[in-house]
Amino acid sequence: MTLLPGSTDVFIVGAGPAGLAMAASLAQLGVDCVVIDRKPKLATGSKAAAVQPRTLEYLHRLGVAAPLIDDGIQGRGFAARDGDRVLLRASFDSLDSPYPYLLLIGQQQTEYRLEERLRALGGAVHRAVRMVGMVDDYPGSTVTVADADGGLRAIHARYVIGCDGVHSMVRQRAGIGFPGDAPEQVVAVADVEFDQWPADDRDTTFFFSTRGLLIVSPLPKGQVRIVASVPGDTTELSADDLEQLISQRGSSSLAGLRVIRVVSASTYRVQQRIADRLSTSNVFLVGDAAHTHSPAGGQGMNTGIQDAGNLAWKLHAVLSGRAAPSLLETYAAERRPVAERLIAFTGQLMGLSMVSGHDQVELRNDAIAAVSQVPNAQEWLALKLSQLDVDYADRRSVDELSAGHRVPPALCPIDDLSWAVVTPDDDRSAYPDGVVVIRSPKVPRAIFVRPDGYVASDTTVSEALHAGGSRV
Repeated sequence: MTLLPGSTDVFIVGAGPAGLAMAASLAQLGVDCVVIDRKPKLATGSKAAAVQPRTLEYLHRLGVAAPLIDDGIQGRGFAARDGDRVLLRASFDSLDSPYPYLLLIGQQQTEYRLEERLRALGGAVHRAVRMVGMVDDYPGSTVTVADADGGLRAIHARYVIGCDGVHSMVRQRAGIGFPGDAPEQVVAVADVEFDQWPADDRDTTFFFSTRGLLIVSPLPKGQVRIVASVPGDTTELSADDLEQLISQRGSSSLAGLRVIRVVSASTYRVQQRIADRLSTSNVFLVGDAAHTHSPAGGQGMNTGIQDAGNLAWKLHAVLSGRAAPSLLETYAAERRPVAERLIAFTGQLMGLSMVSGHDQVELRNDAIAAVSQVPNAQEWLALKLSQLDVDYADRRSVDELSAGHRVPPALCPIDDLSWAVVTPDDDRSAYPDGVVVIRSPKVPRAIFVRPDGYVASDTTVSEALHAGGSRV
């Protein structure tokens, strides 16, 4: 507690993937921040097990992508099967990204690499510290925290970021509602080691069985992630239970596999919720504190990291005096629609997986197989699952380089959180000091690129880059 300061610009509650991405981003931008977590160390047995291409593009700017890739397995994408019958494949092989694959890796390792980067930037996580109170204290809030021994400390923060999950204390203290529902569906998650595993199987596979959903995905160190729908009274899963699940719901190639070790196993009830607001005047919600949904498609952790990427540079621009506080209003305006679409999409996937009855299951599986034959359907699904389709552009715009669109890294190869301009001309003096200038004949006009890799609006450029001639 003695290491905690009495004040900070940004106070982050929660050091999961979203909180660590936020802290590392702010540290890289030079923003004073403090991050706490009630856990004494990195948690094991976390649910997330995949990093999507869009997330890797942002993590590249943080200096985290390369070590994380070295740690993981490059999966080819997603597949849907009914036993041995392949219904659909969403291959990532042809995606327009430097990372045309699904990085298969446990959440614990993702958190480890993010925290490692935070430490390299001079930051640290204050662990075994929990938030117990928060009150308005203009121009910010005073947060009261407690350590494991019950010692209390008050910290004044200009901005407070809630990255503290579904039961967010920050959200509760800010008086923000969290409406939604919790379907009567329990999901089991287990990381296991088998006596053998098909070496060439690098898909994350959804098995749509008459007995329920089964998802299998390889992980590093010879482990395999298993996700399955289970009866509501299920609390524990043994090796025998897991063997039975894959034998009954999987393909014939999995039927004879024997579990030699259960590394971790847990159950939880799916929730589909989104906060009434993602922010108040100086409090922001990020990741599961802002939205939670079905695990189908491996979207949750990735969305939280991208929430952090959207908010971090805006906080920097405001705190450094380059932009008016109104810029922060664009966080909720941009990210809430993303969360709404995500909940609808993952809810549909989970709804499909929960169809019961032999005739209904056969009808569903035939429909999925038929969809796979529709031109570009599998490519559309790959874009959706990889999150490369996420943007903040006006839906009526047909210009792929209009404000809010993602800029492919090949067009704007940036290794940090700098602003950039991609331009067809050679006049570097026309742009503000500190902006990375990239000449490209592929653009018809100068395109300003935000630190999170999206095209900036004219208003944002005017505020964040030209205000007072400030250096970016």
